[in-house]
Amino acid sequence: MTWSTIQPTIDPLWQKQLDCLEALNKTSAVSSENGKYCKGTWDGWSCWPDTKAGSSAYTSCPEFITGFDPTRFAHKECGSDGVWFIHPSSNKTWSNYTTCVNLADLEWRQQVNLIYETGYAISLIAILLSLAILFYFRSLKCARITIHINLFASFAANNSLWLLWYRVVLGETDVISRNESGCVVLHLVLHYFLMTNYAWMLCEGFYLHTVLVSAFISEQRLVRWLMVLGWSSPAIVLSVYGFARGFHGNEEDRKECWMNETIYTNVLVAPVCLSMLCNLLFLCNIVRVLVLKLKAPLGPQGNSGPSRNIIQAFRATLLLVPLLGLQYILTPFKPEPGHAWERAYETISAFTASFQ
Repeated sequence: MTWSTIQPTIDPLWQKQLDCLEALNKTSAVSSENGKYCKGTWDGWSCWPDTKAGSSAYTSCPEFITGFDPTRFAHKECGSDGVWFIHPSSNKTWSNYTTCVNLADLEWRQQVNLIYETGYAISLIAILLSLAILFYFRSLKCARITIHINLFASFAANNSLWLLWYRVVLGETDVISRNESGCVVLHLVLHYFLMTNYAWMLCEGFYLHTVLVSAFISEQRLVRWLMVLGWSSPAIVLSVYGFARGFHGNEEDRKECWMNETIYTNVLVAPVCLSMLCNLLFLCNIVRVLVLKLKAPLGPQGNSGPSRNIIQAFRATLLLVPLLGLQYILTPFKPEPGHAWERAYETISAFTASFQ
């Protein structure tokens, strides 16, 4: 671990300790009826003032500890003998930070993470089987299948990296706290393949729309352009995002493996919203063209009936929604932590993202 890695974490703590010791030196001892009190101290995380014997001191939970809720309070007990509580296991003075974690919220978030991991694992297996089938049956090879293969490959890479992220980073608080370059690189690579998912879903929508509305089109040339769009455009977006957050962001933007959302996250969100909007427009026009084609006379007996046409168009729409990633419109913007819709959003997002 280099000094540059740990300095952002040590400096604020060191300053807090200096402020604490200075404040304790200025305050007078608090006396109880028998004159006993626990002398104020710095425990490494928080500052505890002089406290009357037989009472407890309270302070806000430290915000720099991953998983702690700074709106909650830790406490430290002062015994009747004027000695801070000593934990029997360590035989050292002990501050109670167990209340800093919202256990009910933690359990719920662990369940959400389990949904993500299960969904990514199941989807990865299904995607790999699909790729094996597409590669094995060479008779299926065509422009449309080539686009499918690239889409599936981007999802396979994305799912694999998410599983790695949940196991190696998200489940290890010390990795998040150290904030080493390895987890930051994993964050960037992970989000590159996440962006390729949306890029290739946009390619699917553009391809389907083009071949449906254009009578004469060179599919091979179209696929070559889509290959560039699907793999190169996310790299450009990630380069802008990484440069902006890494070189122009503050310490808050660069801490905890970049897992916290900041203003620079909008660099990733904007292209995603644009791709979903384009696919929605493509879908609307594709359905419009399909309805017009279905209304055309089929032969001597004429049209097969408007009700059947509507059903066929509806089926086509349902098939295209997951292919174009339009289910993500259900969860476009994440609510603030603690918002009434947060749990519903996280649960819906877990299913739509992982089981895609």
